[in-house]
Amino acid sequence: MSLSFPLHNVVSAEEGSQSVSFHSENQLSLGERQLPDRVARFVYDSGLDFEYPDAVRGIYVTGPSAGGSRFEKLTKFVKDTELNSMVIDIKEDAGILTFQPPEDSPYKDIGRNYIKDPRKMLEKLEKEQIYPIARVVVFKDNELAKKRPELSFKKNGKVWTNGKGEAFVNPFMKEVWEYNLEIAKQAAEMGFQEIQFDYVRFPEGFERRDEELTYNEGKYKEQDSNNIQKRVTAVTDFVEFAREGLSDYDVDVSVDIFGYSATIPEAPGIGQNFSKISSNVDVISSMIYPSHWTSYFGITKPDTEPYKLVKEYAKVENERLGELEDPPTSRPWIQDFEAPWLYSGATKQYGKAEVEAQIKALNEQGINEFLLWNSGNSYTENVDYTPLD
Repeated sequence: MSLSFPLHNVVSAEEGSQSVSFHSENQLSLGERQLPDRVARFVYDSGLDFEYPDAVRGIYVTGPSAGGSRFEKLTKFVKDTELNSMVIDIKEDAGILTFQPPEDSPYKDIGRNYIKDPRKMLEKLEKEQIYPIARVVVFKDNELAKKRPELSFKKNGKVWTNGKGEAFVNPFMKEVWEYNLEIAKQAAEMGFQEIQFDYVRFPEGFERRDEELTYNEGKYKEQDSNNIQKRVTAVTDFVEFAREGLSDYDVDVSVDIFGYSATIPEAPGIGQNFSKISSNVDVISSMIYPSHWTSYFGITKPDTEPYKLVKEYAKVENERLGELEDPPTSRPWIQDFEAPWLYSGATKQYGKAEVEAQIKALNEQGINEFLLWNSGNSYTENVDYTPLD
């Protein structure tokens, strides 16, 4: 089965007309005609108007939450605090869309009617001036792997899945890039102001599975480098491709990345090079949940010391970003959930003090943007999100 991706008409939702900008200086003469030396550039206008906040301070929102009764509660929660943004699932972790595409869309079969009217939802956010960010999960994708096994990783002739039953598609394959870019464009056309790509990587521990899995290396097969560098190049190339592909849309591009990727030259299995990815995005969002670190920065149990963990991480990240000529905005994901899997007895509770400790640590290191993660969208009440003076 093959997939075809629609070309997008660049039409203003407000005016219903195409917006064209010609660069006609230095025209070439051809007989009686004048031809512009550059192709006309189309710029998409969704018709919605959002202002970028003083600093993005946001929450994660699932498709069911965004399209259900909880949306009003979460909107009120943001408006009643110093928060100002929402990261909303558009393509979620299993590879499904949280909205239903049109009947003739090649994506119709992966659509779910969680968000029944994305435009209406975004108009509500526009009215409240809550900055909307579309989360698009890229290479973790059960749906595409099932539909197109040749775009995934195989073991013994079958699509490989990890211990959680999750399948990944192959970052070496440009067709996978195009598949996700077209979804991102749809989100931009809805009116989202930023596209946040998540799972921009190979599966965890891929360096241990490299020899046992069967997969296509595409154009990277002929690359004169080892497998680690091939993976790093492919992941970096996707990010560059996606940003360029969205250049005709007035959106920022961000990428979620493992926090530890900033502390090493590059993550060998998953293909993430913090500096190379950061050089190709507007925003870098490291996932720095204290619960997700083992003993690190000299901290034996990071989950119990959120302030210290985030402070030490931020120091390292600032050094890495400081090495770049044009660094992106840093906007880390921080923890607003418990991690019972770490404890045999009572679990460290994450409440007001723990969330504020992480924010304080970021602010002290000059990082004023952050995103709160709670997979169930149940966020701690009465937290002071005010940035430090």
